[in-house]
Amino acid sequence: MVLGDGEEVVGEVTEAVAEWKQAGKPDRSSIWRALAGIAGVYVPGLYEAVYDEDGRLVETIPTDPAAPAQVEKRTLPDLAEWPYPRRQLVPLTEVVHDRLNVEVFRGCTRGCRFCQAGMVTRPVRERPADQVRTMISDGLKRTGYDEVALTSLSTADFSGVDQVVHDTVNDPECGGQVSVSLPSLRVDAFTVGIAAQIGKARRTGLTFAPEAGTWRMRQVINKLVREEDLYDAVRSAYSQGWRRMKLYFLTGLPTETDEDTLGIARLARNVVAIGREYHRSPSVTISVGGFVPKVFTPFQWFGQNTQEELRRKINLLRDELRRESAVKLKWHDPRASVAEGIVSRGDRRLAAVIEDVWRAGGTFQEWSEKFDLQLWLDSLERHGLTMEEYVYRHRAEDEALPWDHISAGLHRDFLWMEWRDALNEVGLEDCRWTPCYDCGACTGYGVEHVVASAVPPAGGSQGTGQDLAVGGEIPVELTSKPAGRSREVASAASPGAG
Repeated sequence: MVLGDGEEVVGEVTEAVAEWKQAGKPDRSSIWRALAGIAGVYVPGLYEAVYDEDGRLVETIPTDPAAPAQVEKRTLPDLAEWPYPRRQLVPLTEVVHDRLNVEVFRGCTRGCRFCQAGMVTRPVRERPADQVRTMISDGLKRTGYDEVALTSLSTADFSGVDQVVHDTVNDPECGGQVSVSLPSLRVDAFTVGIAAQIGKARRTGLTFAPEAGTWRMRQVINKLVREEDLYDAVRSAYSQGWRRMKLYFLTGLPTETDEDTLGIARLARNVVAIGREYHRSPSVTISVGGFVPKVFTPFQWFGQNTQEELRRKINLLRDELRRESAVKLKWHDPRASVAEGIVSRGDRRLAAVIEDVWRAGGTFQEWSEKFDLQLWLDSLERHGLTMEEYVYRHRAEDEALPWDHISAGLHRDFLWMEWRDALNEVGLEDCRWTPCYDCGACTGYGVEHVVASAVPPAGGSQGTGQDLAVGGEIPVELTSKPAGRSREVASAASPGAG
């Protein structure tokens, strides 16, 4: 498998496979060794896991000289220099996300501690706005779509998003019938201008992800979104004609209390109240997912909440919102969250467990009517493994982790420091506009952030690249940290604390 960006390495892999075929396809181990010699290619068969007498992992070591001790991900320095899909296939049947998709940038520096994608895709690399406009214009002409999605991990952070959206919805060749979808919206980067532009065509619902119900909890997870940010964002949307909002939250986060959980209901009520300033019957859908820790994040050491605890917190929210007719609560099945936790941080021994579940009839496990957690519990027991070991326990700092022989570009000590800062409720600002935190993503690969603007906008939220209709910057204070590094951290006394 290839780790990281594929644009460069796909050619190298193709050449290696071609040479192997031209040689008459000798034994499979020869192609394994050839691929292992390509930077970014991980060949699991060339590594062996070593366990102690208690069944705890000691290390994962290469078994062939061709395999590096640690496999580094591939990082593409500049998206603009590489070809992008120009002739998209148009499906003949109805499909999910049936629209033109255009990637506007890759990576994220917001530093949300629960987000694996934001950690492993660093650094930020934006496409030039002119290239994005060309991709949109040519793509719409070739496909006949009337909707385009500008994709990234946080699309409203794209430096030229206002102008790109404006140019797209006002393109005379499209007759003003093109709608723009921004799948990843941060509430502190959503403006009245964006709301007005994307509302000119079809006006569907809008989804925002505050992730946690209180400012304390958002400092823990480093989602530094103030309540004022959320209220300004939904007010912008309601003022432009939207009536339906969807808010996404996580439950089961580190240090979470019942007060934090109930903060979700309070935020929902306040959003509805803002909606009633503009409409007679606004609605808010609250979607709550059980938190599953991911590798290469500061929370990779965290012991996940049990199924019973996740269900208790959801029931707490259900009782709190029972009489709120304008608020609809949806939640992810806690049993499924536990099953996700099994494979999220598992080691090689889980391969046999997964096959065992499948042979026992565990197909379509993500379908609620087909899901059966007992299949997983029984399989773990048959293989001498436990839920406690894989899902519920906290990991120690010096513990060997099953993914230590793979690098996503992040220093392990940076992730551990972030884990400790999370427990201390210390937030960390977007590193595009602050001194380097030495996470490893830029310095390790010699790649700089590629953005259109070298400085954050004056008077707006940091990292958005434009003037915003939301409140001012989060107050910061300079705090000295260990290992000779300094960070700008969000003040615990920041406005909007829940």
